[in-house]
Amino acid sequence: MMAPLGSLERRVLEALWASPEPVCVRDLQPAFSKKAYTTLMTTLDRLYRKGMLERTKRGRAFFYHPKMTKAQLESAAAADALRNAFTRGRSWRIVLTSLVDTLADRDQQLLEELDRLVRARLAAR
Repeated sequence: MMAPLGSLERRVLEALWASPEPVCVRDLQPAFSKKAYTTLMTTLDRLYRKGMLERTKRGRAFFYHPKMTKAQLESAAAADALRNAFTRGRSWRIVLTSLVDTLADRDQQLLEELDRLVRARLAAR
């Protein structure tokens, strides 16, 4: 289960994904000029403790980089949401019906892709 992310945590992750190299708080400061240095430092530490970041110490500073890509994070969040829906006693049928209805209303191609994925999984059994 992933720990929920706050809006600042999400913005910090976005900045880290945009950087090709690990960054320290000082590197992030210009993009977050309205946030205190210590706020950014605490946010990076929280993301590290949540398992979202790796860090290495260089001199007196920690340098951070994401453990997962944005797509991997979104996939993990979606999987958590589904697990949460199913473990709270909700019917699988309701969740699946909602998914199919939403896809049918918004994206026929994606609905067809879901159909292909289901058929391939069934054939593999």
